[in-house]
Amino acid sequence: MTPPGPATGTPYVRARDWFRAHPLAFDAVIAVGALVAMVAGSFTDPHGSPDGPTFGDKAPSAWGVVVMIAGAAALVCRRRKPFAVLAFTVAITLFELIDDNRPAPIAMSAVIALYTVAARTDRPTTWRVGLATMAVLTAAAMAFGPTPWYAQENLGVFAWTGMAAAAGDAVRSRRAFIDAMTERAERAERTREEEAGRRVAEERLRIARDLHDVVAHHIALVNVQAGVAAHVMDKRPDQAKEALAHVREASRSALDELRATVGLLRQSGDPEAPTEPAPGLAVLDGLLDSFRKAGLPVALARADEGLTLPATVDLAAYRIVQEALTNVRKHAGPDAKAEVSVVKVGRTVEITVLDNGAPPAVPPPAAEQPPVGGHGLLGMRERVGALGGTLTAAPRYGGGFRVQAILPVTSRTGEDRA
Repeated sequence: MTPPGPATGTPYVRARDWFRAHPLAFDAVIAVGALVAMVAGSFTDPHGSPDGPTFGDKAPSAWGVVVMIAGAAALVCRRRKPFAVLAFTVAITLFELIDDNRPAPIAMSAVIALYTVAARTDRPTTWRVGLATMAVLTAAAMAFGPTPWYAQENLGVFAWTGMAAAAGDAVRSRRAFIDAMTERAERAERTREEEAGRRVAEERLRIARDLHDVVAHHIALVNVQAGVAAHVMDKRPDQAKEALAHVREASRSALDELRATVGLLRQSGDPEAPTEPAPGLAVLDGLLDSFRKAGLPVALARADEGLTLPATVDLAAYRIVQEALTNVRKHAGPDAKAEVSVVKVGRTVEITVLDNGAPPAVPPPAAEQPPVGGHGLLGMRERVGALGGTLTAAPRYGGGFRVQAILPVTSRTGEDRA
């Protein structure tokens, strides 16, 4: 257990914190205070004179002092065994009321014990125990006390026991309310932390998809152009020089996009953070030109005039075209051609990428077939699914491959740009 730090605050605050850390010492102080009050009360005679109570006209007996000390000493254990302490103090109070013609105010210890029971148990138990204690002590005081049954001392026993039970129940209710509010605040804090963790995970996944798309696209172009340069280096140096220029341009574009993507992880005030907008269908022609320079003929058909997509949908459409054409360049063969179409259909936009790759060979047995779709197709499906759209990616009849994504014009955040 870690030792408590140095005490701070006012003397009252320091004393309160110390007693909370040492409850047995606090109970001992309560017991001493109750004993002092009972001894002082035993010297008081409420009917000492016609003018009112007097002090010092009577003195407690030796047996009364012993009983008061026993009742006060029992209060030291009131937290650990509240019901036992209540039963003991009630018993000695009854004994004092029945046996002595001038009983000592031992009922004070029973009042404190009843308060403890009410503060540490539930409300039904408080009602049952409180009513039983009130009835027993009041009846004993009225039946065996030296004063008439209607005397104020007897009514005082009834009032003090009732107030002790009510005060203990109120304290218990307040503690329960504070505990409930504390637990609710802690639960809300945990919920905020879980939500923040979920958003961080989603952001990491999105950045990972962007990095995959950027790297896969540009590295594929670099690989193709480097192969062309190596093939024609000796016989056609001019074409090799052109291929190397494409390699340089593709690598520069890859570095720029990587810098922009990784820059999203910087702090908001970082001056090196990117300020250019994310790519979208507005720069689709530049993307297709990069593939054409790499030797992949690409035809474009668009029917989305006047359509401005939300930023998330626009970026997803761009990345889908980029990844689909990268797959065509990598897997469709050297003579493949591609077609890209962007069409607005109602409240959606359809992105379709077709290629005329060589017909597939005779498929192996089902048990030997590799799983369809790599990280590129998986990333496209995740992008489309996150926006509430659908993605179809499958071989075409007679050869080639077809990728079609249907994206909503309205993003899931409610942003509508149509």
